[in-house]
Amino acid sequence: MNQLPDPTRLSCPLPVLDHETVQLAHGAGGRLSADLMEKLILPRFHSPELAALEDQAVLDLPPGRIAFSTDTFVVSPIFFPGGDIGDLAVNGTVNDVAMSGARVEALSVGLVLEEGLPLADLHRILCSMETAARAAGVRIVTGDTKVVDQGSCDRIFINTSGLGVIPAGVSLSPRHIRPGDAVLVSGTLADHGMAVLTTREKLGFASEIRSDTAALNGLIAQLLAACPATRALRDPTRGGVATTLNEFASAAQVGIKLDDEAIPVRPAVRGACEVLGIDPLYVANEGKLVAVVPAEHADQALAALRDHPAGKDAVRIGEIVTQHPALVSLRTALGVERVVDMPVGEQLPRIC
Repeated sequence: MNQLPDPTRLSCPLPVLDHETVQLAHGAGGRLSADLMEKLILPRFHSPELAALEDQAVLDLPPGRIAFSTDTFVVSPIFFPGGDIGDLAVNGTVNDVAMSGARVEALSVGLVLEEGLPLADLHRILCSMETAARAAGVRIVTGDTKVVDQGSCDRIFINTSGLGVIPAGVSLSPRHIRPGDAVLVSGTLADHGMAVLTTREKLGFASEIRSDTAALNGLIAQLLAACPATRALRDPTRGGVATTLNEFASAAQVGIKLDDEAIPVRPAVRGACEVLGIDPLYVANEGKLVAVVPAEHADQALAALRDHPAGKDAVRIGEIVTQHPALVSLRTALGVERVVDMPVGEQLPRIC
């Protein structure tokens, strides 16, 4: 497999520091804590709220309903093809807030660092977070850093919380789903989960599998502008599309019927799933969305998705039906219909 980039060749050079690794004193509130903040963190996250170094961020928000989400990222390995724990944390929380139709305004970041973590690795992760936040058009306004004894965590855990404002007239919920609606996905499935798993297990395939981690707030804004009748949105992370659609079916008490031949999976990802005996429908995605829209608006919704780089591979994969309420079924190429149930247990632990 391709080796990870040399952290000394980053676009944001590592500043000169007194230590090469994280020390317990970096979390003690003294000089090393101030060094960490001033030399590593503040230069990456340029916002007046964070620069004030208060215990909270005071924000002026536009009128509207507030969308708020929090998530904790413990992915292993922390670097993988297509991303790392840093951009994953930013993108994941941006997406969770944006799935409500909200304009994402601000993020907080909490870092739990293991004593001995190379500061070059921390710097690389912070640079990824900076790049991801800039690409998403959101600012990081407050945060916290803790350092724990070696062995108390696996190098770095990140908590991110996000805040957004839902514009007037926007109301997205699985409860709005109706029979006859179309089920869309914004692109190929299972990229993230298989990228992490194959890297973790050091499995080599002819084609590199890369994570799809990306912020989707721009894609969602474009979709809602073109198709305001959109019923529901969700990013199918842990548990994959199968879990998301089962949650939709249960909430709306409708059936969902999928077309197996329409489900987009990259050949390398499909091959890896077949070798490992894993169904791509159950694998985590970090840069895709599931949308349910009225059937008569499906074409314009697909056109809006495909007109955005993050949705260029968008397709319709199924429909909402009155049969088998609260169940998801899939029709195979052989004409056989099978139930796509909720997963039992965790197929791929520490995937995000």
